Amino acid sequence: MAYTLFMAMDKRLPIENLSPVLFWDIDRDQFDPEKNSAQLIQHVLECGELDDWRMVRDYYGLDRIATDCKGLRSLAPEALSFVCAMTGTRKEDYRCYNFRQSFPTLWNS
Repeated sequence: MAYTLFMAMDKRLPIENLSPVLFWDIDRDQFDPEKNSAQLIQHVLECGELDDWRMVRDYYGLDRIATDCKGLRSLAPEALSFVCAMTGTRKEDYRCYNFRQSFPTLWNS
């Protein structure tokens, strides 16, 4: 409840509340969640916790999440399935799905 009130009062993504593991490869202090939204969404989907997902979903909205994910070159299969289920979109609409299908591994062919 307090989280919902905080987000309603201040429309900034509180990146300090996100799991520290999401920022293993970037400087949290220099990170701009608007400019790097696709990177943050990918990290949350692949490595984040449920609370991280809720914060990102509330901040960006499902439409923006789907749009950003559609342009990603790679996304874990589980994360792609989760995004498709949450946004009601098809896997075929995502670049990462089509790109992966273009380069099948030997043991999957």
